[in-house]
Amino acid sequence: MLDDRIVKVKVKGDFACFTRPDLKVERMTYPCMTPSAARGILDSILWKPEFQWYVRRIVILNPVRFTTIKRNEINAKQGRNPIVIEDRRAQRNSVILRDVEYIIEASIFMHNVTDKRMYEKYVGMMEKKEGIFPRRVRKGQCWRRPYLGTREFSAEFMSPDGNEQPLQETIPIGSMLFDMFYDDQGKPQPLFFEAAIRDGVLDCEVPENELMMTSSHLRPPLDSEVSSLVYELNQREEEEAAL
Repeated sequence: MLDDRIVKVKVKGDFACFTRPDLKVERMTYPCMTPSAARGILDSILWKPEFQWYVRRIVILNPVRFTTIKRNEINAKQGRNPIVIEDRRAQRNSVILRDVEYIIEASIFMHNVTDKRMYEKYVGMMEKKEGIFPRRVRKGQCWRRPYLGTREFSAEFMSPDGNEQPLQETIPIGSMLFDMFYDDQGKPQPLFFEAAIRDGVLDCEVPENELMMTSSHLRPPLDSEVSSLVYELNQREEEEAAL
């Protein structure tokens, strides 16, 4: 069941690269953040095995500006044998974005909901009873450092102040990677959708988003060490929220 509450988080950075998969040799970025990159940022702030993030909109705040850099990459894929970087290093040009700033609007989706208070626990916005996600955003907490497309382009995140204005431009994009869909056997399949920035907003509420909610979602066994660790973290966060 999809929750009707919408959480917002503002992210920004000096550089970003949301690579187009149709250009294999040289990296070329999309003109804005992709839904999969937005989901990755949300997972970096708060990931729980019991729910998935449903990205609704991506609001573009800064003008779209490109720049070119040269980056060291590896001209090979990781396999069973280790890669000797000195033998496989390759310098490639990359067309990236600079001075980016976005607002991600999203909700959470749960397959098995027994009580709607479960949503309140994660994304509640009542004063003195805010959920785990708004509290983590306010405190700057994250599981791992979120990044804008590639790991060297780290992102800062914060709560929007309400005075942000979207970019007043319409930019056609065409086919854009939405996300990677995993079937019941764990086989990946890329999902694409026809995208366009309209008045500074990328609408992500498309049929591909509904399909992503049926993608196989990582859930560790209940008797595993990972589940035990997640349970302890949940208990610790609830104790902190009660203070």
